[in-house]
Amino acid sequence: MELQLNRNRPLIMHIDLNSCFATCTQQAFVHLRGKPLVMVAYDTPNGCVLSPSIEAKRFGVKTGMTLREARLLCPSVISRMTDTVMVRDVHIKFKKIFKDYSPNVSPKSIDEAVIDFSDMEKVLKNRSLTDIGNEIKRRMRAEIGEWISCSIGISTNRFLAKQAAGLKKPDGLEIITHENLRQVMDKLTLIDLNGINIKFQARLNIHGIHTPLQFLDAPMDKLKKQVFQSIVGYYWYKRLRGWEVDDMDFKRKSIGQDYALSKKTADPQELSKILMKLSEKMGRRLRRHNLTARGIHVAMIYDDWTYWHRARQTDRDMFATMELYRAAQLIFNQQPESKVVSKLSVSCYDLEPCGNSQMSLFDAPSDKIRKVSEAMDKINDKYGEFVVTPALMMGMEDTVIDRIAFGAVKELEDLYSTQ
Repeated sequence: MELQLNRNRPLIMHIDLNSCFATCTQQAFVHLRGKPLVMVAYDTPNGCVLSPSIEAKRFGVKTGMTLREARLLCPSVISRMTDTVMVRDVHIKFKKIFKDYSPNVSPKSIDEAVIDFSDMEKVLKNRSLTDIGNEIKRRMRAEIGEWISCSIGISTNRFLAKQAAGLKKPDGLEIITHENLRQVMDKLTLIDLNGINIKFQARLNIHGIHTPLQFLDAPMDKLKKQVFQSIVGYYWYKRLRGWEVDDMDFKRKSIGQDYALSKKTADPQELSKILMKLSEKMGRRLRRHNLTARGIHVAMIYDDWTYWHRARQTDRDMFATMELYRAAQLIFNQQPESKVVSKLSVSCYDLEPCGNSQMSLFDAPSDKIRKVSEAMDKINDKYGEFVVTPALMMGMEDTVIDRIAFGAVKELEDLYSTQ
């Protein structure tokens, strides 16, 4: 049975900060405004461009390039490393603005959020979502900074709202409804559709689908049984027609940290220090959610591009940093050979609320360690990250630099829980 286009009133708004990292830096440093700027992972020729400013994009500079490549396109480009505290502060401020319009605000990444206006009749009684969108733009400039701009998309589901937000960047505001859906699709390519990568494009091409309009017109059975050969085809069939299939809240399954080493090394002592700091960052997030873990996973990418990982479940709940670190170090020591490491990752899984864990009468030393960890967390929350640290982490202020993970929604939830 054919599913019609969603003709309901568009009540989903997607907000996307324009060139977030670069724009936030230009807001803070007036002398950088209007100049080509790139935010980089490391300020070296091979450092990866994380966010080019609007001005740099006009020269063809893109996310993922190296700084060397960016300078070939734009010799005058300025490079800076991201102030993560500042960017997170901007994210928190714009989320507070959104909350004034609807309680249903979902972060999609550090620079994107979705506002659901369903059941918000009072807010929409005398004005449209276009009016609200323009008001949000004005408030962001007035309350966060005059250099801050965003693109806004409005539609009947999250997919089309995000698509609308990308139609006229920077600083656009567009609506996609059943009335203009075909016109919008006719101007796009398959790769322009959010969620369609080169692999999916090839799969669609094999079955005679080369444009978004052909994708929209494809029968559900063809997408489900031939193209995607799974329920994914049915989801795309609904998604393209404006019906919601992406409003899902998944239970947290793991908490992890990873670090790409600026100075690659095979020194076990140096790697153990990094492992400790990753365990501390991971442990703080675990405790912030009042969770314990039963499993630890350690993974490494070596300088020769080979990969090794191993997971291990423990016979007791882990909560304190030292408990997590000991389990991770035990796995780390099981490497089949010592090689130069370029990236180190650690995560904990099999999570349970602390109240569900049973403490043994003979676990007094462990109980003390956990109380010390909680006390250290409170001090660091109040006075700043790593004011109090384990002795092994002394002198590591510039090691495992704070990063913002793109699309790390769970990390953003951690951020809100501290406010």
